[in-house]
Parts: sequence; C-alpha cells; structure tokens
Amino acid sequence: MSRRRRVRDKWRRKEWYEVYLPPYFGGTKLAETPADDASKVVGRVVETTLSQITGDYSQDYLKLYFQVTGVEENRAETIFKGHEYLRDYLRSLVRRRSTKVDGIFNVTTKDGYRLRVTIVALTQRRIKTSQERHIRKIMWEILKEKAENLTFEQLVHEMVLGKLASDIYNEARKVAPLRHVGVRKSKLLSAPG
Repeated sequence: MSRRRRVRDKWRRKEWYEVYLPPYFGGTKLAETPADDASKVVGRVVETTLSQITGDYSQDYLKLYFQVTGVEENRAETIFKGHEYLRDYLRSLVRRRSTKVDGIFNVTTKDGYRLRVTIVALTQRRIKTSQERHIRKIMWEILKEKAENLTFEQLVHEMVLGKLASDIYNEARKVAPLRHVGVRKSKLLSAPG
C-alpha cells in the first residue's frame, strides 16, 4: 500500500503585487507579479516598451527595464534599470556601404548614479577611421557634459526620449553625413547609498 501525500497548490498561496513605474515615468501601473512573500518581489525586473508608456506606437522599438526596489502592501515601486533597441530595429538600420560607429561609455550623474551608455551612429556612406574617432569623441564629450549637469532622472529622460541623440547628431553631422544617431542601450551600474 503506497501512501499518497496531499499536494498543496502553491499558486493559491501566492498574492499578486502591482508593479508601478517610477514617478519620473508617470508613476502609473506597469504590470502585476505573483509571489508568496513580498521580499521575493524585490529585485525582479519588469520589461516594457516605450510605446506602452507613452501610447505612441512609433516608439515601439525601445525596450525598457524597471527593477523593483521596495514593496508597500501590494504596491511594488521600481527604478529605471536600463533600455535597449529591439534587435530587429537595429538590424533594419544597418546598411551596406555605410559605417556603424558604436561608443560605449561609463558615466556618473550629478546625483551619483553610475550608468553604462551605448550610443550608435550610422553614416550615409563609408567614412575614415579618423572620422569615426572624431564622432566617438563628440559622443563622449556631450554625454559627459550632460551627466555632470543632470540628475539620473533627467539623463534617463534625455536618453530614452531622444534629446541626447539629437544633440550628438547636430554636432557629429559636421564631421560626416549621418543617417541615424541613437542611444542604443543603457544599463544602471550602481545607485548611490
């Protein structure tokens, strides 16, 4: 005679926690996540697209990541963790007989947040290595200047909404004719405290 253990349904014991965007992204509800303990929700990363936040479907190519930092009752608060272009979108930008200039930089914002930012510039035709270096230098100078003068929240807005890319484009197009400039990827390395 075999003994049968009663199987407890793990799903029934779980509660649903509502995940909210940070205040600098509107503070609206982003998603729901299940957990049997509130401490297990902290640290989870939720992904969404910029179009789901803004309602503008032309911004569907940008994936954003938010990490849960704390839970109060059933409300989970988040912080911006990073963003990146969708692979399909990046692939659609790359063309033959043109140069793709990538710049990967680590910066610290005015309020002490450390970020790794990847900027991409695509030219209309092939360019010399010296021009590539010059474009990378422009990317670094503009990004460094912005990071020194802006808070984390302001810098995130400029990266995600295209202001930073626009400033780099306006300066770098003096070096070579450009087709596209954008902040391809960002990642929060550390927060102060």
